[in-house]
Amino acid sequence: MSRIGKKPVELPSGVSASVSGQTIEVKGPKGTRSFTATDDVTLGVDGNVVTVTPRGSSKRARQQWGMSRTMVANLVTGVTTGFKKELEITGVGYRANAQGNVLKLNLGYSHDVDFAVPAGVTVTTPKQTEITVEGIDQQEVGEVAAKIREWRSPEPYKGKGIRYKGEFIFRKDGKKK
Repeated sequence: MSRIGKKPVELPSGVSASVSGQTIEVKGPKGTRSFTATDDVTLGVDGNVVTVTPRGSSKRARQQWGMSRTMVANLVTGVTTGFKKELEITGVGYRANAQGNVLKLNLGYSHDVDFAVPAGVTVTTPKQTEITVEGIDQQEVGEVAAKIREWRSPEPYKGKGIRYKGEFIFRKDGKKK
């Protein structure tokens, strides 16, 4: 029995949910999101509570039960508070600058990197060495942050590169004489 799937998802004030077939649509102050569940689970809305129940006792139904409940909870979180990833840039001369829908990165290459920010995601640079990625879709926010980090992932000797805020980089010693 799924411990996560058993818990109902409560809708805060200002958020509404509607189910049509296997698709649930959640509307909130930040926007509208929808999720289509598999045929192994049943979605139900009772007042300000969304419940997910399995349609059998098969292994697949039990797997989809907890996953579907988590996806619905992420929809509610996305339309109320949104998701946020923070990146830090470490390295001499490394910096970032957000200009509209383009993030300009200076990462020690012979050219500047122009990263086009997709729709639905907001990228800001509070400082030249900090990048904040925000949006209502958790997967999209994480994917954009990972693509930005991919341009210069942190290296283990000097720690230079783009890292997630709070990420620990295992450092190595250099050559010894």
